Formats: sequence, C-alpha cells, structure tokens
Amino acid sequence: MRCAKVDRKTKETDIKLELNLDGGEISIDTGIGFFNHMLNSFATHGGFGLVVNVKGDLEVDEHHTIEDTGIVLGKAFAEALGDKSSIDRFGSFYVPMDEALAFASVDISGRPYLVFDADFPQAVCGGYDCSMTVEFMRAFAFNAGITLHMKSVYGDNSHHITEALYKAVAHSLRIAVKQNSSNKPLSTKGVL
Repeated sequence: MRCAKVDRKTKETDIKLELNLDGGEISIDTGIGFFNHMLNSFATHGGFGLVVNVKGDLEVDEHHTIEDTGIVLGKAFAEALGDKSSIDRFGSFYVPMDEALAFASVDISGRPYLVFDADFPQAVCGGYDCSMTVEFMRAFAFNAGITLHMKSVYGDNSHHITEALYKAVAHSLRIAVKQNSSNKPLSTKGVL
C-alpha cells in the first residue's frame, strides 16, 4: 500500500493527515469551507484516499492553515511514493470548468519547482483568499519533491478558476503516480 500518515503541530497549526495514493476514505476538515471543497476535489479527481484534520489560527487569517496543510500533504505524498520506482513519473492534464480552463503538468522528479500562472478576478471565494492557491501549491510541490507547472488559460469566475487548477493538478498526479511493471525509476540516472 502506498500510504502515509503525517502529524505536524506548531504554535500556529495542528494537522493530522492520512494519504493513500491508491484510494480510500475522503474526509476533510480544515475550518475553511472552500478549502475543504478544494481538497475534496483534489482527492476525488486524483483517486486518492485523504483524511485531513486541521486546527489553525483562523482568528489571524487562513494563511497558516492553508500553507501548513500544503507542507503536510507534500510530506505525506513523498513518503507514500517511497523510492518512486515503477511509477510513470510525468503527468499533464487540462480541466475545463464552465468558462474557465486550467492546465497542470507534473514531474515527480525529486527536484522541487513551481511555475504558477493564474489571475483571479474575484479576490475571495467564501472564506478563502484566492492568493493562497499559489502558497498551497508551492508548499505542496516543494515538500513532495515535485516539479509542478500550473496555468489558468482563461476564466472569469475565481471559484471556477481555482477549482479547475486543483482538479488539473490532481489528474496530473493521478497519471504520474500510476504504477507500471518496470520495477525501477523512470530516469537515465537510475534514481529519482
């Protein structure tokens, strides 16, 4: 089983997270309704089992809760992948959502990098500051050890743009973590 359980407690957040790359229960409670919706979409479209419980300093704002969840999810993702042998490694996907179109491309390389190109016409969706999308994705990519490129091709509604981005990343990861019969990393170096 490609699973990981990561707990992280700081003065700002207390996070308990379980990830199964091959599916399972989805239960999300971060204290931020729209962020719960995004993580639920991420797990559903990635085909992942994901249980997340976050207690954050929401009296300050949502920054620590969202960024720290990205850190913990990234660590769990890296742990669940192990030595990365027998995975397809690369994945790319477009997601249309009404008037919005988003693209994501991922390389599970061990070399963390993020390219993020998205504008949000409305600054907030529910209690979620749309500028936190890049913060979450950066924290996730760098802690997972992946190269992640994301682009909002176009869109007029921030809810649709944000959700399309999360779903595009999920589908890209679903493709990249797919297991093959090689029993070795997809790399000319022999390791990832």
